[in-house]
Amino acid sequence: MDEKAILHTYLRTRRASLLAKLDGLSEYDARRPLTATGTNLLGLIKHVASVELGYFGEVFGRPSDLELPWFADDAEPDADMWAAPSETREQIAELHRLSAVHSDATIDELALDAPGVVPWWPDERKHVTLHQILVHMCVETAHHLGHADILRELIDGRAGQRPGDPNLPVRTPEAWAVHRARIEAAAVAAEAGAPSR
Repeated sequence: MDEKAILHTYLRTRRASLLAKLDGLSEYDARRPLTATGTNLLGLIKHVASVELGYFGEVFGRPSDLELPWFADDAEPDADMWAAPSETREQIAELHRLSAVHSDATIDELALDAPGVVPWWPDERKHVTLHQILVHMCVETAHHLGHADILRELIDGRAGQRPGDPNLPVRTPEAWAVHRARIEAAAVAAEAGAPSR
């Protein structure tokens, strides 16, 4: 497998994992904010799909025909980071799919050294290649997938990429509680022994 195919596989895998974080959730749980800054699962998916359209579309002179009203000049701030009541989960999942199809076409058709311009980046960094943008979007998607991992665990305890994820130790709920208590005790002990600030 060549370098482009490897990066493309990483991106596709992270995209699928991000979308899968919605599996089995109610509308409320898919949308509800779980951090002080409002981070939510459906918003992460909407955001990643939206920015991917820009990076693999506009940057390489291949804009999509998709209208993203949350990027309009008069849009509410951070409107790409949450789902309004009028936006259905199915619409956002479809945006995610269409964004992937559009991006995949760009990746398939261009060489890794194909030039592009990121108009929203500073002048000294805005000239890029497909290689740079593929790496950037792998990192961006993985970054938000990490957020989604934590949000999903907070919602219903589901951790890892899928049931039976080999990257997670196998523990009963009781064993996880003991493990968490051990970590909490270590944090308390470290704080008690920490020098005054």
